[in-house]
Amino acid sequence: MPLIHRKKPTEKPSEEEVPDDEDSQKKPHESSKTHKKSSGGGVDKGKWSCVDSCCWFIGCVCVTWWFLLFLYNAMPASFPQYVTEAITGPLPDPPGVKLKKEGLKAKHPVIFIPGIVTGGLELWEGKQCADGLFRKRLWGGTFGEVYKRPLCWVEHMSLDNETGMDPAGIRVRAVSGLVAADYFAPGYFVWAVLIANLAHIGYEEKNMYMAAYDWRLSFQNTEVRDQTLSRMKSNIELMVSTNSGKKAVIVPHSMGVLYFLHFMKWVEAPAPMGGGGGPDWCAKYIKAVMNIGGPFLGVPKAVAGLFSAEAKDVAVARAIAPGFLDTDIFRLQTLQHVMRMTRTWDSTMSMIPKGGDTIWGGLDWSPEKGHTCFGKKQKSNGTRGEDGENSVSKTKPVNYGRIISFGKEVAEAPPSEIKNIDFRGAVKGQSVPNNTCRDVWTEYHDMGIGGIKAIAEYKVYTADAVIDLLHYVAPKMMARGSAHFSYGIADDLDDPKYQHHRHWSNPLETKLPNAPEMEIFSLYGVGIPTERSYVYKLNQSPDSCIPFQIFTNAHEEDEDSCLKAGVYNVDGDETVPVLSAGFMCAKAWRGKTRFNPSGIKTYVREYNHSPPANLLEGRGTQSGAHVDIMGNFALIEDIMRIATGGNGSDIGHDQVYSGIYEWSERIDLKL
Repeated sequence: MPLIHRKKPTEKPSEEEVPDDEDSQKKPHESSKTHKKSSGGGVDKGKWSCVDSCCWFIGCVCVTWWFLLFLYNAMPASFPQYVTEAITGPLPDPPGVKLKKEGLKAKHPVIFIPGIVTGGLELWEGKQCADGLFRKRLWGGTFGEVYKRPLCWVEHMSLDNETGMDPAGIRVRAVSGLVAADYFAPGYFVWAVLIANLAHIGYEEKNMYMAAYDWRLSFQNTEVRDQTLSRMKSNIELMVSTNSGKKAVIVPHSMGVLYFLHFMKWVEAPAPMGGGGGPDWCAKYIKAVMNIGGPFLGVPKAVAGLFSAEAKDVAVARAIAPGFLDTDIFRLQTLQHVMRMTRTWDSTMSMIPKGGDTIWGGLDWSPEKGHTCFGKKQKSNGTRGEDGENSVSKTKPVNYGRIISFGKEVAEAPPSEIKNIDFRGAVKGQSVPNNTCRDVWTEYHDMGIGGIKAIAEYKVYTADAVIDLLHYVAPKMMARGSAHFSYGIADDLDDPKYQHHRHWSNPLETKLPNAPEMEIFSLYGVGIPTERSYVYKLNQSPDSCIPFQIFTNAHEEDEDSCLKAGVYNVDGDETVPVLSAGFMCAKAWRGKTRFNPSGIKTYVREYNHSPPANLLEGRGTQSGAHVDIMGNFALIEDIMRIATGGNGSDIGHDQVYSGIYEWSERIDLKL
């Protein structure tokens, strides 16, 4: 028999021995198994899922972050400065180093008064959801609790909607000491740069004091609840007495300017409403008040915040992602919660525009008429009326007096073509477009569709009408606010009614103290487009619980136009318009007037905004922005020269870049 050749089990057939149609005879699942085995480990290398991409991306970010952090900690401390100087040239000496070389030393005690939102707040008592947060910061610092437990955080940051004080079972208090407002968040300075420069010439905590307070409360309620005004009075007296009787230099910022105006009336008023210091207290203890970015006459931005919980930045964000901030995101209806929380903060009502149409303008006029938001920088001038030529606009005129207009056409229309339907008598109803809005109550729920339409049909709101508008849309909030703040102009400052504390933070309804040797400075930035008036529309989004929003489609492409994304801008520091920051010191308090009967000297010091040249400069040393100006070397030097014994003439009297003199002259106010 012929021998039959048998293949060994381990032998593989050669290509010649495999039939041409063998692959086609394999079953699909057999072919798949063969492919997986050939790939090794049973994994298909040809597939890449979204999860793999996300994990890879997160891993790369983390590795890069830790590597950069390692390099940052490993590099010499002088390396960033070396790189910066290599690019920009040698940096100027900080003011503290410069003045130390001149031989200046600490002399007058310095008191800092922070503004709204820049001071830290910590928890002393809370609900169960806030366990473990005793004396931890709820505001300022890392803001970690906002992300971990947002609804709990909102509840603890809100005040009682009836009283404007602590809700039951919750106590949030101001952080004390210089750390209360040196940094708002890690790396984001507020007072830290000024404090560090003062330290160069010998200042320390024995002659520097941060008068921190709970900025959510009305000014008088900070005394009722926390005795903050009394503690400020005692600390100033102590620092003056322990510094050989040298008077104090007060440095308030932003809303702190209004807070200190209130304090100057409170400290001299008799108890129990006042501090009982007597009519000569300010003359005895205060050398100078150096107000930084002071909203003396309020800010239109406060109106937008109270009316629709937004301002320019929020409005732009809503335009980019329509409905995102209005939708229930992770069980948090963002803007609705913001509105509910901020409307319990009585302090926000201190910054509603004061002086009505007399100050802010009407339907057909405003003090800043003719201003352009783009052009060459003006030259500094220190005399009245020498306004730069570039303040005349070649574009269509802007009606800044119309703080709120429903529609761009209305904002630009002649007054004769505007037919308002008075909203004040409109009947409110219980019907709202979106019933889910009641999950987070705001006062808009009580207006109904009829009330909402009535607001839009009134079309235009000037400064006088804005007060009525806020009373209509938020009567509970304004009832609390009206007990603590006033927004008019006093006809007779000797009228006994102006002795009530609700008038003390309004410079148009009070007199400065009898302290002729004291000096008052208004220090603020210019050269940045600042919110002045708004174009609104009805919010038709089915997800929205706030019926009005800034109409971001109202826009002008002309670079000289002041209308951008539904907001008319004017000169200022990005938050406070020049008119509010400068008018009192430029005109109403200048010389002996009925608002300044003792003739306290006043000075206007403007700082023209210059952004940082590159990222290595951080927020810049020549910034005029509302908070960044706290690191402006020129401003810091001015403060330090006054604190070391100088006066207004030593730092050059007025320094003006804007049209504040011309604009002030257009205001017809009895002086």
